[in-house]
Amino acid sequence: MSNTSNIKLSEAEERDLISLRREFHAYPELGWTEYVTTWKIARAFKNTSFSLNVGRDSIDPSARMGVPTLEQVACEEERARAYGVPEELMEKMDGGCTGLAAVLDTGKEGPHISLRFDIDALPIQEDQSHVHVPFERGFSSSRNNVMHACGHDGHTAVGVFLAKYLDQVKDQLIGKITILFQPAEEGVRGAKAMVEKGLLDEVDYFITGHIGILEERNTGEVTTCTGGFLSTSKLDIEFSGKSAHAGKDPEAGSNALLAAATTALHLHGISRHSEGATRINVGKLNGGRGRNAIPDHAKMEVETRGETSNLNRYMVEELERIVHGTAHMYNVEVDFKMVGHASSSESDHTLSETIQAVLNHSERVHTIHNYGELGASEDATLMMDKVKKAGGKAAYLLFGTELTEGHHHPSFDYSESTLAIAVETYINTILKLQGEYRC
Repeated sequence: MSNTSNIKLSEAEERDLISLRREFHAYPELGWTEYVTTWKIARAFKNTSFSLNVGRDSIDPSARMGVPTLEQVACEEERARAYGVPEELMEKMDGGCTGLAAVLDTGKEGPHISLRFDIDALPIQEDQSHVHVPFERGFSSSRNNVMHACGHDGHTAVGVFLAKYLDQVKDQLIGKITILFQPAEEGVRGAKAMVEKGLLDEVDYFITGHIGILEERNTGEVTTCTGGFLSTSKLDIEFSGKSAHAGKDPEAGSNALLAAATTALHLHGISRHSEGATRINVGKLNGGRGRNAIPDHAKMEVETRGETSNLNRYMVEELERIVHGTAHMYNVEVDFKMVGHASSSESDHTLSETIQAVLNHSERVHTIHNYGELGASEDATLMMDKVKKAGGKAAYLLFGTELTEGHHHPSFDYSESTLAIAVETYINTILKLQGEYRC
């Protein structure tokens, strides 16, 4: 790499970065089962000065949300062992405790800078046609019904490549740098467990970002100050009634499916709020055993969203009121489980201005956007809020790219030249923040 005044990746380094992205793309894993991915990340830190917190050392297991069933976890652990993940590492990740935090402590006075990269994939079957570049070039998903369809493969590669560079110039650095490789971002399930572990305590600057998202922005465009994050809660709601023969003695039963169906209708009738946008969606409803039996069980998968955390809280409270009322009306029991949550948040404008100053010297970036409205949810907001509440600064970046299809689509892909922009942005921002501290 070139000197630290204005880092620019060489062509060879960019090829290595793209190769790394393709390696992660070819072997995707779902949230809380990223065993192979975590192992590959950890392996990349061998012979570096980073100290590693792997698995249970990087998360609070009790703060995880949306964890797969014990049977699913056991199956995924068997898969990972068959792939070759060492038993020593599997023990650290036992029970679906994936993820990793890498810490470079220079021992010199200086700022604590943290960066976050999400590592999970989606339950999607990847496009297997030759118009899809990952398939045509031989690096599409090797696993059925699992795919990196949101860019996390690129995020992971950028994080690993960034760490390798920082280790090379560690003697020129000050303070502490913590790089978080977060599991289970999809469904906003994983950030809380890293926050609760204390990894973001006493962080001065927190930076993260995403490839794509705003589809009208192309490679060479970067948004330095992202806002408009919708707070969200993901809930599983189970209704338990009493089964009975639908012809012989229907009055003896308590219909859990009707309770759930009635609830679904009333949830979508929650009054909108005068203080801002709110959302609710019943995305899935299962119940019943057959046409001649009163259903004694039904399960709903629901999400709420709000322009602010208070508005989302309003939606959840209204949801709970309606669910309990309907359960009482149908004489059934009900159980709630929070399986995902993210807050609303905004990037810090002063930190974004620092990043803009960095990008003004970039040869790859031709357009800098001061602000971008996300209009969706991301659990990195929990990390941003943690840092900001303690007096630190946080920024969420959007790296423009040409997309073949929208996020979460089987044919999703992006321009790999965006990866070098992300690496250079993070590296030069870290160096600038450390330089400002020295001044």
